[in-house]
Amino acid sequence: MTAPRLVAFDLDDTLAPSKSPLDPRMLETFASLLATVPVAVISGGNFQQFEQQLVTPLSARDGLVLDDLHLLPTCGTAYYRWSGSDWALQYAEDLTDDEKSRALAAVETQAKAAGLWESETWGPILEDRGSQITFSALGQSAPVDVKKRWDPTGEKKDRLRRLVQAELPDLEVRSGGSTSVDITRKGIDKAYGMRRLAELTGIALDDVLFVGDRLDPEGNDYPVKALGVPCHAVEGWEDTDAFLTELIPTLR
Repeated sequence: MTAPRLVAFDLDDTLAPSKSPLDPRMLETFASLLATVPVAVISGGNFQQFEQQLVTPLSARDGLVLDDLHLLPTCGTAYYRWSGSDWALQYAEDLTDDEKSRALAAVETQAKAAGLWESETWGPILEDRGSQITFSALGQSAPVDVKKRWDPTGEKKDRLRRLVQAELPDLEVRSGGSTSVDITRKGIDKAYGMRRLAELTGIALDDVLFVGDRLDPEGNDYPVKALGVPCHAVEGWEDTDAFLTELIPTLR
C-alpha cells in the first residue's frame, strides 16, 4: 500500500499489556505517530479504560494536539472525538435491555458449563458496557501475568466464544483481550467501527493501516481484515513499537 493517511490500532496486547497503561517507550512512539498522521484506537475496553491506558498519559504531554486522535471503545460500538475541551460522543450503538440480559445469561451459563467460570477473580467477571457485554474470565483487574497463564493459546476463550455465539445467533460474539469475550449487536463490530470512521473522517479504508494482535478468524480484530483494510499483525506492544519506529520516518 501507499503511505497510510490514518493508522488504527487495537489497544490491549497491541499498544499495551491487557488493561495496563502504555509503556513509556510505546507512549513516546505513539505520540510521534500522532504528530505525523491521524490515529485511531478501536478496542473492546470501555471509554474509562481508554482514559486510564492511553488518554491520561497522552494528555500529560505538553504541546501534543489531540484533534487527530479518534477513540472507538467497545469494539467500535461507540466513537469519541476531542472537542477542544473534552471528549465528545459521536455515536453509540447500545444494546437493548433484552439483548443485555440474554447476553449476560448466555455467557455465564456457557462459561460455567465449560468449566471456565473461575472462583478466584480480581473484580467482576461480567460487565455491562452499554454497547457491549464483556466476559473477563479472571475479573476486570486481574494481573497481566496471571491472565497470560490462564489461556496462553487462546483456546479457552475461543471455545467459549463459539458456545455463546451458538446460543445468541442474533448477536455478535468475539474473542477480545487475553481472557475476554465481547458481545455486541449483530454486525456491530470493529468492521462497523472502521466503516463509520471512514465515513466521518472522509479517509477511505484503502488509505488506512490497521495494527492488531487478533487478526486470526476467531479474534475481534479479524472483521477489520475481512473488510479488506490493509493490516499488520503483531504479538505485543514491543512488536508494535518496532514496526512504528520503521514506519514513522516514511510518513514524514
